[in-house]
Amino acid sequence: MFDTMTMTKVLGAFCGTLLVFMLGGWAAETIYHVGGDHGYGDGPKQAYVIEVADEDGAAEEVVEEEGPDFTEVFASADAGAGESQWRACRACHALEPGQNMTGPSLYGVVGRDVGSVDGFNYSGSLSAVADVWTPENLNAFLENPRGYAPGTSMSYNGMRNIEDRADLIAYLDSLDN
Repeated sequence: MFDTMTMTKVLGAFCGTLLVFMLGGWAAETIYHVGGDHGYGDGPKQAYVIEVADEDGAAEEVVEEEGPDFTEVFASADAGAGESQWRACRACHALEPGQNMTGPSLYGVVGRDVGSVDGFNYSGSLSAVADVWTPENLNAFLENPRGYAPGTSMSYNGMRNIEDRADLIAYLDSLDN
């Protein structure tokens, strides 16, 4: 049943399969490996370092660098650039007074009382966090709506760039003089 030719075929198939896997691994390592020396020696550099406690048990204090103050950024905001930021808001909000869509009209929103647009059903969490939509309140809300007002029905994930938020608020503020 098993003669020399059958055993040679089985051994050849095994060696061929091993060769294909080894060449595939080498090709994948060459194509997808980022930096370092391909895992030999000291190894690749770490993307980030996790701080651990010293021998005495005290962890080093990590000092986070604060970004620029919003009032300074808002003072130099460009309303023209804010008009291009409006694209993200346009899907749910209108700029015409009294025209509500999924969200309330944003005409005159800067300086307006929170939850004061007639005919729009606000979620209760908004009125609990602020009384008036000041530029600072709008900045905090636009950065992370669900974090600023937990339970809000606004599904927007937020605008991460502080300059973009300042430009958008300056644009909204310029609409109603």
